[in-house]
Amino acid sequence: MSDDLPGAVPPTATYRLQLRPEFPFRAAEEAVPYLARLGVSHLHLSPVLEAAPGSSHGYDVTDHTRVRAELGGEEGLRSLSRTARAHGLGLILDTVPNHMAVPVPERLNRPLWEVLRDGPDSPYARWFDIDWQAGQGKVLLPVLGGRLGDELPALRVDADLGELRYHDHAFPLRPGTERLPLPELLDAQHYRLAWWRLARTELNYRRFFTISQLIGVRVEHPEVFDASHATLLRLLRDGVADGLRIDHPDGLADPAGYLERLRKASGGRWTVVEKILCGDERLPDDWACAGTTGYDALRRIDGLFTDPAGVAELTAVYRDFAAPEPDLGGDWEATARRAAYQVVTGALAAEVERLVRTADRLCRARLDLADHAPWALRTALRELLVRLPVYRPYPGRRESAEVLQEAAEGARAGFTVPEEAHAVDVVRDLALGRLGRGGDHDDFAARFAQVASALHAKSTEDAAFYRYVPLLSLNEVGGSPERPGTSPDAFHAFCARLARDWPETGTVLSTHDTKRSADVRARLAVLSELPGEWADLLAEVHAQADAPPDRHLAYAVWQTALGIGSIRPERLVPAVLKSEREAGLRTSWTEPDEAYERAVEAFVRSGPCGPPGQTLARFNRRIDGHARANVLGAALVHLTMPGVPDLYQGTEGVYGALVDPDNRAPVRLLPDLLAELDNGAAPRGLDQEKRRLTAAALRLRRGCPEAFDARGTYQPLSAEGPAAGHCVAFCRTGRVVSVVTRLSSRLEAAGGWRGTRLRLPPGRWRSPLTGQEVEGEADLAQLLDDLPVALLRLV
Repeated sequence: MSDDLPGAVPPTATYRLQLRPEFPFRAAEEAVPYLARLGVSHLHLSPVLEAAPGSSHGYDVTDHTRVRAELGGEEGLRSLSRTARAHGLGLILDTVPNHMAVPVPERLNRPLWEVLRDGPDSPYARWFDIDWQAGQGKVLLPVLGGRLGDELPALRVDADLGELRYHDHAFPLRPGTERLPLPELLDAQHYRLAWWRLARTELNYRRFFTISQLIGVRVEHPEVFDASHATLLRLLRDGVADGLRIDHPDGLADPAGYLERLRKASGGRWTVVEKILCGDERLPDDWACAGTTGYDALRRIDGLFTDPAGVAELTAVYRDFAAPEPDLGGDWEATARRAAYQVVTGALAAEVERLVRTADRLCRARLDLADHAPWALRTALRELLVRLPVYRPYPGRRESAEVLQEAAEGARAGFTVPEEAHAVDVVRDLALGRLGRGGDHDDFAARFAQVASALHAKSTEDAAFYRYVPLLSLNEVGGSPERPGTSPDAFHAFCARLARDWPETGTVLSTHDTKRSADVRARLAVLSELPGEWADLLAEVHAQADAPPDRHLAYAVWQTALGIGSIRPERLVPAVLKSEREAGLRTSWTEPDEAYERAVEAFVRSGPCGPPGQTLARFNRRIDGHARANVLGAALVHLTMPGVPDLYQGTEGVYGALVDPDNRAPVRLLPDLLAELDNGAAPRGLDQEKRRLTAAALRLRRGCPEAFDARGTYQPLSAEGPAAGHCVAFCRTGRVVSVVTRLSSRLEAAGGWRGTRLRLPPGRWRSPLTGQEVEGEADLAQLLDDLPVALLRLV
């Protein structure tokens, strides 16, 4: 990193703001004094470039050359930056290199508009990942509500403007075709309007996952990179912004190449990537970035407060209550595999067929690869893809070769004739770039990786996580339900590796994409310590409520309601319906079962939002103290472990949110409450305790950055005594100590700390929260008397 550049110094902590027309730059500017006082160093803004009208997230970019007018335009962003700098804050911008919107009307995306008008000869044709050959020279646009023949009356031609209209859609007409009869006019275009259901099998452009309204951008081409990043890079050069978050790098053809080009273009600004690491997977060490956005840290932090033995008992309770079939929620591996098969043969069928065509061309062009039938290549592709345990492989990396080899060994079982299973080896080697470079070889390897990432996201995150539900807090982005819990030793090893290899990586607990906020997950994690009590509660509320339309649904609904606490049906019903559609067991986004969904809503309103909710509330009060330990413990670990913590809006206090759009709603920041706490007011309740803890930790980071940044060290601290396993403690650079309580219910049941002690590093230590001072060896019962956590600073 080039430290002589303005803004090149990494953040000490960032604060994510979700911009939207209802919360524009002006609203963010009004929040600056409060956020500066809270202790962050940078605002982390959701995407700021021009997006589809009314977009609540900004990831549907329509114009890379303009800052979004609905947010206040470039002047609004520059005003926000000036105000932020006046308060000692910088800006981090969320960047969307992988895709653009296919907006309505389509003219809003000018590069796409010109491609639709002029076809493959357009100067913008290289922008988009379109397989013109597969579409017989046309781009399939799956925008029609029904079959073309049925929708013809809704098509209107404006010859003067050179446009074809369909409801709110507007498409350009190929020059010279404006006054043709409609059948000939449609046939003459560089696009084909089609029923939306054809996207699954006929689509011939790369998209974001399975969202046809987001078209893939070929940012690997230098001219596309330059054009799509010019505004962002100018904002960096002008000192308006200081760093970048890169959305979905796994969608790119060459993530490493992209990041290296970005590093050079940005002058080495602090950059983190939304790379989701699975299991023990590690970020490629040659990526030119500071690290990930932090889902790998989220999984380890959550794991500290989860009891694996209790999860095993909860799983038995779940199976007994809901009785799901093994591959429909009863067993994780079987459930994930079935979901992957459904996605690879369904929603991603068109993407797989494109890979089949490329592999077939390569095999036909070489004698040593001849006689691999398309069906065999298709089978090999599917069997390999569904067995990948990570989002995508990277050609040339040993780790990728290992996971693909393991997948290949299982994939051969998909063939009856062993000799035909050789297609698996061909596909594996093509995916790893072993059979040649350039042309179709590079194309296949890149697309295989891109399809793999889309498959993993749609089958695991957006299907299996909603089907396998013994403990919902495990089912988070980057999570591993089959590997619950993180031991203190494993956590310390992870932190030591971050401090050594990625000291400026991002860490996170809640985001705009988490299915449940950190505080909801913290409360649910308590169930892993009380599986028997959960079973009793489940039986009690089930007996009190009307019969649910599905016991699997009921299990997840009761748990969701418990995690969120008191909640209105207006929030819970949409979240539950979304989870049911994502699961795709009884209803889905494309084939909704309206009768079932009405029954789901009725159950939610009469069950957890009805009289049985009082029983749930009593249990929630029973576990409040243990949830408090988890909430404060996770927050303190997040704020003081290696890396740069990113706080999602509102999470400085208790923040209970479910999946989007619930977690993207505007929040109240409460600056007056922070001022009261700063003036010595005693915190009342968990929300205020968390705010005070968060502010204290953030201010320590900002005031003593050398203790936390790349110059700092990480030292695990070990407790001694009968309850040592319930303490997680570490020291940062001999200056700051964090101590948290884990599995507090188990601790309580065992009789408390019982003389367990923690030896501190040399010196006298003081808590900025309580004023307590300690030196040498601390009695944990005394140190953690007022709070289940301790933050100590060397005096």
